[in-house]
Amino acid sequence: MAKILSIETSTGVCSVAYSENGKVVESKELYQVNSHATNLTLLIEELFELGETPDIKDIDAVAVSSGPGSYTGLRIGVSTAKGICYALNKPLIAIDSMHIMSQPIIAQHQASGSLSPVFCPLMDARRMEVYTAVFDRQLNILEAISAKIVDETTFEEWLNQYQVVFFGNGAEKCKEVIQHENAVFLDDCHPLAKNLAPLAEQYFAQEKFEDVAYFEPFYLKDFVATTPKKKIL
Repeated sequence: MAKILSIETSTGVCSVAYSENGKVVESKELYQVNSHATNLTLLIEELFELGETPDIKDIDAVAVSSGPGSYTGLRIGVSTAKGICYALNKPLIAIDSMHIMSQPIIAQHQASGSLSPVFCPLMDARRMEVYTAVFDRQLNILEAISAKIVDETTFEEWLNQYQVVFFGNGAEKCKEVIQHENAVFLDDCHPLAKNLAPLAEQYFAQEKFEDVAYFEPFYLKDFVATTPKKKIL
């Protein structure tokens, strides 16, 4: 039975979770944009002060979202996870944010008996661009993770054959553009650390660990720094 600390920082939500045998024991989430640098370590400390969690030294592994997503958020999450792994000599598990987003949505549809065959997470990447992928009902990936500029034809190949369930913080802006009768949009959802738990347990059992020294987040796009506009006096 693996005891795993999970960290998710790929969006504006900063979240951590502690799980045993793939089941979440405790979790904490903070919906506060641009707060990860300040709050992530505090959330981890608070998590292991809760009654159902052991001492952090007793965990078996650390799982973290590998991306894509926020450049700064991913960098903070991965560097924190690597630091804990180094300090405690624990293995590092990395899982992409598209799988993390999709896991609870697909699980809910399986439980309800839904026959929707195709699931498409949409993560906002500014303007009309999203990070996305396509999954089947068993969480098998049908289309690799990519960045797409969304218009009415972006997912046409899938929509012309199947009902497609869209979800994520990029779904709202896509809803205005994609009007296909086979498109189903769910309310906003985020990749969360608690949804890492069942996936991290599988990775741990298969010993799918990363090299702590060399692992880097999957940014997908190059970081573009912006400078403040000059004020006109």
